[in-house]
This record gives sequence, structure tokens and C-alpha cells, in this order.
Amino acid sequence: MAGFGLQAAGYRTSIRAAIVITAALVVAVITTHAQTKPAVAKPAGAGTAKAASPGTAKAVPYGIGRAATPDEIKAIDIDVMPDGRGLPPGRGTVAEGAAVYAAKCQSCHGKDGAGASADRLVGTDSGPNFNFAMDAKLVKTVGSYWPYATTFFDYTQRAMPFNQPGTLAPNETYALTAYILSLNKIVPADAVMDATTLPKVVMPSKNRFVMDNRKGGPIVK
Repeated sequence: MAGFGLQAAGYRTSIRAAIVITAALVVAVITTHAQTKPAVAKPAGAGTAKAASPGTAKAVPYGIGRAATPDEIKAIDIDVMPDGRGLPPGRGTVAEGAAVYAAKCQSCHGKDGAGASADRLVGTDSGPNFNFAMDAKLVKTVGSYWPYATTFFDYTQRAMPFNQPGTLAPNETYALTAYILSLNKIVPADAVMDATTLPKVVMPSKNRFVMDNRKGGPIVK
């Protein structure tokens, strides 16, 4: 047993020695590399760079890409506010929306918005006190939960169809919005939606939400 202990001790000593030698070689290689690394030429007139103080550092361009043109920015600047600001020109009827829905939405959301692989869109039951958090049987639909018809348009325009988001023309989105609102009995079957009529639609759940009117600072109104 004593001999075994001495052998083990010797083995550990050898391992430690090997580690020390390896570490020394690594340090030597790094030092040699640093000493032989070629100096980077500076542009004429360039001085010693000063460390930027926090908050004053400027972004350094990477030399790729280009600035977006006004037309390119306009194409993706499509956010619509609850009051209708940002709605594009165009119009759509309930009948037109039914055709667009059958072609581009029904395969996921089901016939008449009843739901399939994607969410159900039609239904007005919000419980006795809008108690979605307490009643798992309640389903959040456009008719039972969505607070603004304008932001429903916005979401549809930018995110649908699921497999080709952002490909709907404004007329198609107005028509789809009219159709879904009609299925939920929020607008009549002959409704026409556009930038003027859509903001006037009052959703059943509008008063269940409040506008975020925080102006900054510690106080939340």
C-alpha cells in the first residue's frame, strides 16, 4: 500500500509538472505572437485615439449596405393607431372580404372564422365580467376581446396570411376586416370599410381597455 501511495504521489507530481510546462509554453507563444504582430498602418494625420467618455461614443459604419430611401421607409411604415391615424387609402366590402377570406384565411382559421389550426375569430361571449383570466372556457376572439377595429386592421395587414405576412393589399385588408366584423355582428352585411368608416366602429370590448397616457417620469396616470 505504501508503494502504491508513493507511485500515486509521483504520478500527481508528474501531472503538475506537465501542467506547469504546458502553461509556460502557451504564455511564451502568446508573447512571441504579440511581439511579432505587424503594426496596422494609420491614415496620414491620424493621432492617438482617445477613449470616448460614456454616452459620447459615435457609431462606426461597417461599410456595408446603404441608407434606406424615403419610398422604402414608407413601404414598411404602416402602423395604424387606435384613432385611425396611419390607415392607408383603400376600401373593402363584406362580400369582397368573404372571397378573400375563403382564398387566404379559411384554411387556418376555419369556415366562418370558427377556428381550425389557427385561432377562432368569431364569438362575442366575454363572460359576466370580462373574466377571461378566471374562466378558461372563454375564448378571446375579435368580437369578444379586440378593443379597436383599426388595430385589427393593422395586425391583419402586417402579419397575415401566416405563410405570407405583409402581402395583403389595403383593399383586401379592408374587405377582410369588414367581413370578420360582420361575422361578429359588429357591422351590417352591407358595410364598407375605409379610412373614414373604420375608426367609427365601436368594438364591444372597447371600454374594457384604457389608453396608455403615460408621459414619462415616475407617475403612471
